[in-house]
Amino acid sequence: MKSVQFGATRFRIPRIGLGTAAIGRPGYINLGHDEDFANGRDLEAMHKRTHRLLSEAYRFGVRYFDTARSYGEGERFLGQWLDNLNSRDVIMTGSKWGYTYVADWKVDVDKHEVKDHSVELLNKQWEESQANMSYFLSIYHIHSATLETGVLDNKAVLDRLYEIKQKGILIGLSVSGAQQGEVIEKARKIKVNGEALFESIQVTWNVFESSTSEQLKLAAEQGMGVIIKEAVANGRLTDRNKENTDQEKLKVIKSIAISHDVGIDAIAMAYALAQPWNPIVLSGASTSDQLLSNLRADQVQLSISDFNSLNQLAETSAEYWDSRAALVWN
Repeated sequence: MKSVQFGATRFRIPRIGLGTAAIGRPGYINLGHDEDFANGRDLEAMHKRTHRLLSEAYRFGVRYFDTARSYGEGERFLGQWLDNLNSRDVIMTGSKWGYTYVADWKVDVDKHEVKDHSVELLNKQWEESQANMSYFLSIYHIHSATLETGVLDNKAVLDRLYEIKQKGILIGLSVSGAQQGEVIEKARKIKVNGEALFESIQVTWNVFESSTSEQLKLAAEQGMGVIIKEAVANGRLTDRNKENTDQEKLKVIKSIAISHDVGIDAIAMAYALAQPWNPIVLSGASTSDQLLSNLRADQVQLSISDFNSLNQLAETSAEYWDSRAALVWN
């Protein structure tokens, strides 16, 4: 697999990573997620599934693994797997703080996560992440930083993150929502003790939602590593999407996919991989078949005609995030 330099950091790693949002807990918002767990969703079954998928990803060259405190047991599953991995390869891992998982291993609940960007939760979850990930943790992200929570203006939080940075941990933030670009712009300018605080940005970016492209270009020029999440738009950029309003766009992508002998998902990921900020693009696979289909993106060389066609499919941020908000946990 092709590798990329992760911003101005010490890491150079293969450019497709694996996220654990869909495999660290029994429910998620990906389309058709409920079909992926024939062997059950109890804790032991999910534990085994996650370790198998991590091992398979590693075998095919994946060296970045992403999790969060709110991904159920995803952080613990990943830490245990790393404990058992005998490897001398460079591996980069990332986790996130700022949400607490409250679904109690159920799917049909009112709330799955509760957001809190206070310094008190940062301190609590930092201790928990250290316990789960030990010396394997490479990046600690603010989970879904927004302007509304005021986390980027919270001096206590920023100072604490700077203290963590002094331990050799990269500090980053993930962003979501229609104001992603504004949050990235604000984060790029934050300094503590005269030093830029953030070295990593994890962003929702895909064929339908590309509004942050200019800010990501500036972030990369500043030395930040870029991680793309939701490159297949929670399943909207796969064959599982049966929404009538998306079918004309999917026809365009299917035509390109056929010409490259890959799935829609691989085209969506190849489009993200080809962006000039040298991103790491996360697979959010729940199954081996999904993972292998995603990984084929590494071999796709999109043509100028392909790019021109895909560029026409972008939605406004408001349209995209309205559609995402309508997705249900399953």
